[in-house]
Amino acid sequence: MRGIIASLPFALLTVLCWGSYGPALHSGKEGMNGNAWMQLLCVGISYFVVAVLVPWYVLKTKGEQGEWKVGGVKWGLAAGALGAFGALGIITALTNGGSPSYVMPIVFGCAPVVNTIVSMYMTKLFKEITPGFYLGIILVALGACGVFAFKPKAEAKSHAQVQAELTTVSFNEEEATPEKTTSAIVEPAPKKEINLLLIVGGISLTVISWGAYGSVLHKSQHLMKGSRLRPLLCVGFSYFALAVIIPLLIMSNSGFPKDPTAAGWGFSLLAGICGSVGALGIILSFTFGGKPVFVMPLVFGGAPIINTIISVLEMQQVGDVSPFFFASLTIVIVGAIVTLVTAPKPGKKPKAIEEDEKPLWDQSREESVANLKVVRDDNDSDAEEVKEVETSEAEEAESTAEPTEDNDSEDTPAEESSETASEADADEDTPADADDDTE
Repeated sequence: MRGIIASLPFALLTVLCWGSYGPALHSGKEGMNGNAWMQLLCVGISYFVVAVLVPWYVLKTKGEQGEWKVGGVKWGLAAGALGAFGALGIITALTNGGSPSYVMPIVFGCAPVVNTIVSMYMTKLFKEITPGFYLGIILVALGACGVFAFKPKAEAKSHAQVQAELTTVSFNEEEATPEKTTSAIVEPAPKKEINLLLIVGGISLTVISWGAYGSVLHKSQHLMKGSRLRPLLCVGFSYFALAVIIPLLIMSNSGFPKDPTAAGWGFSLLAGICGSVGALGIILSFTFGGKPVFVMPLVFGGAPIINTIISVLEMQQVGDVSPFFFASLTIVIVGAIVTLVTAPKPGKKPKAIEEDEKPLWDQSREESVANLKVVRDDNDSDAEEVKEVETSEAEEAESTAEPTEDNDSEDTPAEESSETASEADADEDTPADADDDTE
């Protein structure tokens, strides 16, 4: 309980930061003229400050548990690459007509599913999947479809109001005819281009990348003996390479956006700060005793709510949001939480399975192991029998050699006794003869 209370502020910090990530990028899009590479550059700069300079200073001044390992560095750089690709996916979806009101809930709903699947693959826990996990996936899929179908939209009458105001001004100044008024009102407004293919592609890239991000980062932390700042430092270096150097090289050939505004710079940098501080908040929540089973459901359940509130409030003249949207958003959040809670845990022992319920390949494997054990036992028993036979033969050889000497010693007294008996007979015969002679 104490660990939950101590880690709760950092988990809520991550909820607030990651919930503000999408709206901040969306707000800075116009100031960057819709240039995705320029926004990614700002995100990379923010990550370099928060995830490279800060951890480097802390490690140099205070130090931390763990140590540098080659394998840990590789996995940490891979985690940073996944994070940068996820940021690129979000920016691509938003700069091609997507709205954070539905892009971010879909990402936050589907990413935990991918994260759980990747974790089960790395820890070989597919056999322990429970029905609750499948239920969570179904809820996330249904909720994501509902969020996309009933996404909130800004009212279309804002353009008509602008045209009406222009028409009123023209009437006052030039006393325009009804024909001119009609033409002014009927004139169509330029529509914003929406590329649905790039929106779906960007969302999919982010879901896959951010879904695998947590498992890969945890692997890096494990190989570095529990260190938390060293993996974050590797993440920052990857962001610097992929989100700073590469965008600079691309825009040096394709051209930089013309006259980016201060708001564009500010909101894009703020988005990068939100992303990096959110990642740091998760690390700190784990450091102060928080458990993934509590922290991650809270983050992936709370961030979409914050995102939706900010997205809806920032829209000018927002129309009535469909109740089906809120219902779908709730289903996404519940599905994400169910998926995280019911996911198989590495330290959890599997339930006992009856022999008849085991798969055929498991039964055959167990039978082969049992047969091999029997063969080994037979070989051991044969070896023991051979050893016993050799021992008995040796004992018989020794017993055979000893009685031979005894028999020789026993034969000698027998001969002596026979000789003595013959001499006695001879002595007895001698007096008899003498008597005969005397007679």
